[in-house]
Amino acid sequence: MAVFQETLTVRPPGAGLHEITKQVALVLVRSGLSRGVVTIFCQHTSASLLIMENADPSARRDLEAWLERLVPAEDPHFEHTLEGPDDMPSHIKMALTRTSESVPFADGRMLLGMWQGIFLWEHREAPHARTVVVTVMG
Repeated sequence: MAVFQETLTVRPPGAGLHEITKQVALVLVRSGLSRGVVTIFCQHTSASLLIMENADPSARRDLEAWLERLVPAEDPHFEHTLEGPDDMPSHIKMALTRTSESVPFADGRMLLGMWQGIFLWEHREAPHARTVVVTVMG
């Protein structure tokens, strides 16, 4: 089994779902592999990864709003606020979602569904540089 790995730097301008499907697909092309699994891993504790609908942005807005209601910033019960009021909520949001995704591929293309995309979910309000490790095995 061949393994190819590349690290992406993603610079979201702030909180929200930011699609990285094309960047991951380019890593897959550079791997030269035709069949196997690509794994995407986010190296952070205040951002996460998600496979989500990429056709209608209202689905993403609804999901973001729902999680914001579930874990609001400035909760007076949070002790961990060193980096601001969205610090602990960002960690909780990451813990409730995922830090990795796996997608099978064939003929050098990810087998995502018609309306699926891969998203980095930034949970902090301020812009950050996020590191995402893409590992292609085939």
